[in-house]
Amino acid sequence: MAPNQGGTDSTVSVENSQHGNHHGASVGAGFSCLLHRHNSSTRQHARDSSMDSLDRIFNTRTESNTPRLPTYQRPMTLEDKHYANNSYGITELRDGFFDAIFLPPEDVDSEDLKKRAEMTLPYAFRKKNPLSVRNFFPKQWHEIKGVIRRTTTTRAGIRLLKSFLAFFIAYILCLVPAVRDRLGRYNYVMVISTILNHSGRTLGAQVDGAILTILGTATGLGWGAFGLWVSTATASARIGYGGVLAVFLFIYIFIIACLRSYYIRTYQAVICAGIAISYTCLADVSGTEVSWSKLLDYGIPWVLGQAIALLVCCAVVPDAGARPLAVALHQAFAVMLDGLGLTRVESVVTRRKLTQTFVTMSQAYRDLVIDFSITLFDPKDVLDLRNLIQGVIRALLSLNSETGILSPAEDESCDSPSRDRTVLDEFILNMDEKPRVPGNEEEKRLAKFVASNLAEPTENLLLSMESSLRTCDAVLMDMCGHRQYLGPPKNVSSDIAGSLTKLRKRMMKFSNCQDNVLASGNLPSTYAECPDVVKLFAYCRPVHQAAAAVESLLIKVNHMQQSKPKRLKFHPPSYPFWKAMHRTNTQVRHDRGGVTAGSYFKSFSDIAAIIQKIKSQDFQPLPREDGRTDKDHHTSYATMTADEPEDEWTTKRNHVRRKIWGFLHRLQGFETRFGLKTAAITSLLSVPAWLPQSNVWWDEYEVWWAVVMAWLIMGPRTGGNIQDLFTRVLCAVLGSLWAGLSYAAGDGNPYTIAVFAVVFMLPMIYRYTLSTHPRSGLVGCISFTVVSLAEITAQGRPSPATVAATHGVAMIVGVVASIIVNWILWPFVARHDLRKAVASMMFYCSIVYRSIVSRYVYYEEGNEPTQEDIRSSEILEGRMREGFVRLRQLLGLTRHEIRLRAPFDPLPYSALIDACERFFEYVVTARQASLFYHPHFIRDNTEFAADLLGHRRDAVATILTNLYVLSGALKADRKVPKYLPSAAATRRQLLDRMGALEAELAASGRLSADAKTEGRKWAQIYSYSYNESLTGCVEQLEELEKYTKAIVGEQGLDLRTLSYR
Repeated sequence: MAPNQGGTDSTVSVENSQHGNHHGASVGAGFSCLLHRHNSSTRQHARDSSMDSLDRIFNTRTESNTPRLPTYQRPMTLEDKHYANNSYGITELRDGFFDAIFLPPEDVDSEDLKKRAEMTLPYAFRKKNPLSVRNFFPKQWHEIKGVIRRTTTTRAGIRLLKSFLAFFIAYILCLVPAVRDRLGRYNYVMVISTILNHSGRTLGAQVDGAILTILGTATGLGWGAFGLWVSTATASARIGYGGVLAVFLFIYIFIIACLRSYYIRTYQAVICAGIAISYTCLADVSGTEVSWSKLLDYGIPWVLGQAIALLVCCAVVPDAGARPLAVALHQAFAVMLDGLGLTRVESVVTRRKLTQTFVTMSQAYRDLVIDFSITLFDPKDVLDLRNLIQGVIRALLSLNSETGILSPAEDESCDSPSRDRTVLDEFILNMDEKPRVPGNEEEKRLAKFVASNLAEPTENLLLSMESSLRTCDAVLMDMCGHRQYLGPPKNVSSDIAGSLTKLRKRMMKFSNCQDNVLASGNLPSTYAECPDVVKLFAYCRPVHQAAAAVESLLIKVNHMQQSKPKRLKFHPPSYPFWKAMHRTNTQVRHDRGGVTAGSYFKSFSDIAAIIQKIKSQDFQPLPREDGRTDKDHHTSYATMTADEPEDEWTTKRNHVRRKIWGFLHRLQGFETRFGLKTAAITSLLSVPAWLPQSNVWWDEYEVWWAVVMAWLIMGPRTGGNIQDLFTRVLCAVLGSLWAGLSYAAGDGNPYTIAVFAVVFMLPMIYRYTLSTHPRSGLVGCISFTVVSLAEITAQGRPSPATVAATHGVAMIVGVVASIIVNWILWPFVARHDLRKAVASMMFYCSIVYRSIVSRYVYYEEGNEPTQEDIRSSEILEGRMREGFVRLRQLLGLTRHEIRLRAPFDPLPYSALIDACERFFEYVVTARQASLFYHPHFIRDNTEFAADLLGHRRDAVATILTNLYVLSGALKADRKVPKYLPSAAATRRQLLDRMGALEAELAASGRLSADAKTEGRKWAQIYSYSYNESLTGCVEQLEELEKYTKAIVGEQGLDLRTLSYR
């Protein structure tokens, strides 16, 4: 309802001054609506104390003693008369709700939406459908050629050689009769040990894996031995020994499964512990006696296998962590060099590569410090280097080639931009692809004047940045000792000091040229009528900021080069312990499988933790310094800083209670669910081991490997799809069949079996250690190893076919059972998690937008953003960028899922992710521009600030409302309302009102000469960048609405809801 323009406004202002302190906290805590009922007669109403809370919502204020004129004495306008006749004396006090503008929804062209969505699809969708039968064999042939090329021309061949060599040494030892007899029936445990902790790792990761696997095996054997002792301690226990062992197995598997899903660092220890407990409680057990020697039959071969793997890792082309870091750095510089091309042609692929590199650099640093390393790099220097490289990437992402600045002359073609042109492509004016208006020759002349003066220094600065990045790459590769293998070529200079001097000179020349152009008399006092001129300056400024980021990187690399140690140094693990429990090295992340899903959940967990700290702060406007604020009331204001305590009033008792609640609540999480279903499937598969009628064939054919295989294949996040099911079963069949053929071909000849092992295990070890399908490779490796060595131990009794068939069936049962259980009990469905994740990201963007607007834009004098705020903002922005990377990876997983109702359409999801990312990038650009754009005419003028308060609130509240509605609808999978508040209209009102106030201030003569000079130079430029960014947010919000409706649908108008009761 419109507010009364007659006497109501004065009444509201007086009553607000009287009751502002009393109701300030309740109003600021959330949106509220206070209604006034105007009554000429005043009467005191006696109320019960329970009715006091209603005063916060409905307040007639009839008890106010403020003198006011009778309504009939005021001159009434037409609007007042309309209000008096239709409002029944009730008006809204606008302390909370905003004036939403609803416009008719635009007609959406579905074909146009589809075409735009196709341009946003990730690279994975360019490949052929993985479930297509027609493309299966061509795909396999293509992958075989790729494997051969990769193993013969890259470092992958050396890693494969190391992994296979450790396996083959252990395998050959098991073929020697003396060694086999010494190790016992389960001699193949030594080979399994070399497979699980293979040698294709860095030294630090290998030592870490050896320690963890031995500890895990020891705990599994210890707990199992304790269970065996309890099951035979008394006569009653011996009668029900199977039940005792089942309880011990269930409890232990449940605990280690929870640890496996929550603390990723314990993966190697937990996996080995699960195998050990299965062996102890299921192999050769009975209720009469315990053969304690079987613990040594398992433990000694396991330790020997770890010793062989560690020896091979140290002896064959050892790597102590320098090469993975060198590869990450070299790839980062290559992507940054491509990122300089964003100044010429907008490339979605390049921008996504920059974002991916931003994430990769953080991972490379963690991999270096999570284990010990022996390098020339100090981990502290690597940390600084990572931050500086991410700063360069952040600056490159802010470069904008969509300003339409494209051709030095109208007669020159700009279709094929080239690095050898004397004038930058950005300085070709294209006017946003819009036809020029006749008579706009003055604007063309000014734009060409600016372009002709800034093109050469900008081009030289970009070339100097490119040269500087190549020099940094060369210096760092020289320090790593891998330049001859990775690059850059020898003709790239390593003169870091010369590059730094050259870059600084060109930065100074660039700044002087800008100042000269701005100081020239050719430019007008205001750029309102010259948008192309503002675009040129707005483009050049991020280039200078990117050069400053490159300069900081050069300084750090120069310092590292000068302080380079003469010999390699040992650096112990330095990553914080509790953080390290949730992280692990690259090879373990690969071997455990489900890298995409695991990274997605971890990234979003980190984002949610930061967002929660920000969201937990009461969002209230900063108090006006007019003496009306209650100084005793401690109010926390929402900022980008997430380090503030969430509940300062929390006592120790409440803190303990919250910890207990958090623990109990955590038990409802996916870790407990994974533990329950893992313990359930392993226990059910283990039942025949404790039954008298099945105990004989269970031990003879070693069927307990079905339980081990189920334990290995069970995944905390991804349990496998239909493609994984067929692939893993096929690998188990091939492994068992090939093992049977190897024994039958030479009638047990060890040389023949060794040749068969080389032929089969080389591709299987590659699949396990280097391909994107490690679990199927692990199934193939274990099935061949166990079956082939079991046949040699059996010496033809029973027959090789029987051994291969029984062992193979047992492993197939374990694989199938684990995948089916993962499908039935709390399954991971990528498309469902994708929808919820995109909804969460939209909500996170709203929180980021709200926080940035409150902290960087609409703040009062004396409350400027601090360096801590900026640092916290950059950390959160980095997490958000990582989140968008994970979303696209999650979208790629949907290609492998079979959907019975209809094929899953990834197009709207891809476009929705892209629009959300662009919205976020606009918010980041607005934050960066707000650090330089200071509208002092508003902030220093209370009257203007009050005038704009409602417009500002409406613009911000409209965007927040739309994001909340869209994210809620997407998460709940319900239709979006047809009519949403128009963010474009409220933004237009705000810009129009700001323009009117600026004009009013300029006409009043209250703008000082210094302020005019500043406005002439940069205020207008940053104002353009700032306003364009917020306008871009509005544009992307419309895209979010379109694609969200394309996914969940749109609510129609139900005439039944219009009937009156």
